[in-house]
Amino acid sequence: MSKLKSEIENHLLNHILPFWINLKDEQNGGFFGKVNYDLTVNKEADKGGIAASRFLWSFSAAYRVTKRPEYLECAHHAYSFLVEKIYDHEHQGLFWQVDYKGNPVEDQKHVYTQSFGVYALSEYYLITKSEEALQYANKIFNLIETIGFDKDNNAYKEEFDREWNELPNEKLSENGVVAEITTNTHLHVLEAYTNLYKASAEEVVKERLTNLIEIFYEKIYDKDTKFLNVFFDKHWNSLLHLKSFGHDIEASWLIDDALNVLGLEDERFVQMVIDIAYNIADAAILEDGSLANEQHNDDVDLTRIWWVQAEAMVGFHNAYERTNDEKFLTLVNGLWEYTKNNIVDYRDGGEWYWSVEPDGKPTERAVGEPWKTPYHNSRFCLEMMERIENK
Repeated sequence: MSKLKSEIENHLLNHILPFWINLKDEQNGGFFGKVNYDLTVNKEADKGGIAASRFLWSFSAAYRVTKRPEYLECAHHAYSFLVEKIYDHEHQGLFWQVDYKGNPVEDQKHVYTQSFGVYALSEYYLITKSEEALQYANKIFNLIETIGFDKDNNAYKEEFDREWNELPNEKLSENGVVAEITTNTHLHVLEAYTNLYKASAEEVVKERLTNLIEIFYEKIYDKDTKFLNVFFDKHWNSLLHLKSFGHDIEASWLIDDALNVLGLEDERFVQMVIDIAYNIADAAILEDGSLANEQHNDDVDLTRIWWVQAEAMVGFHNAYERTNDEKFLTLVNGLWEYTKNNIVDYRDGGEWYWSVEPDGKPTERAVGEPWKTPYHNSRFCLEMMERIENK
């Protein structure tokens, strides 16, 4: 295990984070919005609200674990951009997207974006004890709870305009449906509230986080198949026969993280966490050790996506910690070998490819953009460094 830890730590410090540090925009704030597949940087690309939050979380967490001053400096830089440009001081909340100078270009407010703001600001508070940062996190938490939550059906809403009028959920729907409720948004609200509770220990956050775990168990998790449903109408009816393997294994460890933070040892929830991990191990691990992307009806998408591999490694390691089943360590090692040999981009100035096609070739897609930031793979590294160290 120590060899695995040292490999991952070295990869984070010398490969992943240097790539993103080099994208720091000293002139306009934040980080450059796009790195093309050929590794050229578009310094005038738009900057996403989700991406800005993920940069803040990544460098804050990296500093918390390593205490390296360059990460703290990047966290301060990311924080300034988030509160000055991504936060809407007129109507509150975080914009979906701004231009490279920080002017809003897509001013919608999405609960998914807000959740990442809470996640990132809480992490920044943990390393700085900045009361201002915690106040922003709580402001966004209150927006989500007062405007973004539907008490009638116990569900978080999705998309709003700048002034917080509800819109159809165009931003976070796919596969030909427009979903009024998504598992993805609920998962990242849960992740955000877990971090906010670590930061604030407020009773109201504890209550809302506990409710979210109940939502997963009662509404999202299919107790017969052990999969999570993905898209729902406003009455919690599933809209598609879709299995998102990456989200399921990510949910397994994020729910468990919430249970640990709350000190909640409810057998129903613990069993759900374990059953999801075994199910994804059986359903989605491929012969080369990687994890497939998703399945829609009978059609399995065999694209190996960067974040799916990263989250699977944390999810299976968490399952090992829960069960002591060596099978999960074998899966982690197989995923890491696959990732090192296929997903990691060893070109000069590269990071990780977006994905690898079923034929084994890297997908020619941007390697830095509003959906691809240091968050997933730096978190994998940091989680593994901490978990192996604590053993």
